[in-house]
Amino acid sequence: MPAKRAATFTESVIREMTRVAQKYGAINLAQGFPDFPMPEVMKNAACAAIHGNVNQYAITWGAPALRLAIAEKYHRMYNLTVDPDTQITVTCGATEAMAAVFLALVDPGDEVIVFDPFYENYGPDAILAGAKPVFVPLEPPNWTFDPDRLREAFTNRTKAIIVNTPHNPTGRVFTRSELDLIAELCIGNDVWAFTDEIYEHIRYAGSHHVLATWPGMEERTVTISGLSKTFSCTGWRLGYVLAPERESVAIRKVHDFLTVGAPAPLQQAAAVGMAFDAEYYNHLALDYRARREIMCDALKQAGFAFTPPEGAYYILADFSALSDLGDVAFAHWLAQDIGVATVPGSSFHVAGGPPCQYVRFAFCKRTETLNAAADRLASIASLA
Repeated sequence: MPAKRAATFTESVIREMTRVAQKYGAINLAQGFPDFPMPEVMKNAACAAIHGNVNQYAITWGAPALRLAIAEKYHRMYNLTVDPDTQITVTCGATEAMAAVFLALVDPGDEVIVFDPFYENYGPDAILAGAKPVFVPLEPPNWTFDPDRLREAFTNRTKAIIVNTPHNPTGRVFTRSELDLIAELCIGNDVWAFTDEIYEHIRYAGSHHVLATWPGMEERTVTISGLSKTFSCTGWRLGYVLAPERESVAIRKVHDFLTVGAPAPLQQAAAVGMAFDAEYYNHLALDYRARREIMCDALKQAGFAFTPPEGAYYILADFSALSDLGDVAFAHWLAQDIGVATVPGSSFHVAGGPPCQYVRFAFCKRTETLNAAADRLASIASLA
């Protein structure tokens, strides 16, 4: 019989909906991967590394050139000093990074605070580490949390809180005052903050604040990010963890036995991308802003209700005015009959909650793809 822990969570609904999209020939706005190329200079650097025979294991916790480039970027952009030799671990994507952090720093029986809705991996990560997730709701339509409910979630068993900003799936960018409260509670309760900052450069409102730069937080923050979203290379599977030296030792040991190391030639190319200046990131945000407007207009015309995202590249849209179906049934109907694949909102919520009437649209696609999806969505009113 399979281990009991594997029976307590499902397969990824996001990846399942990609298979549904393929089955029905639907436009895939479910899985958050771009359908446009990554920067040419990084592709060339990867090819050069392969032809230069950089084809064997890199150092387990990351090629020196990439770790140095990451450290230089955080100092340049966030005025955060990180030792590339002792505080940075390169992983196989931010997904592996979060799993390694849980397994390295969280013990069975510990509690980990998670904002709900949440990226679907956090629940299984907690279960695999033997921890108990404690959920604090983000309330629609603006997806903010109640400060008192957050305070109440902290107990003497709390080991960590996950802070994902810009947020998947809601698109919220946490404010400085919200992070002030989180920092205060972490310090007052001696709790870790695990920050998922994979969408740090994709923002339309507000600023990205690195929690590790708060007074008293550098020694209790584990910062997780990666290249997938920033450089449109989700298949490269390159992420990283910034953590204090003692905790990095534990994270590196877990990472070593999970995956040994990330792809060596791609790490050489990643170091090139990490050196990009502010102009690249500004263009990235502007390009995604234009895509967001196409998607927002299409959803508004089709009759969905939603709050425009402040960051990331998703829209969590309420379909209750269009259908009485449950979210899973509606997502399958949307893929089969309308030809647009989304993710049921319930996959981002704790199981057993109230009925969900949201689906998530990903707009990290070419303008032509989004316009084609908009044309299909326009037919909902006559079919719903």
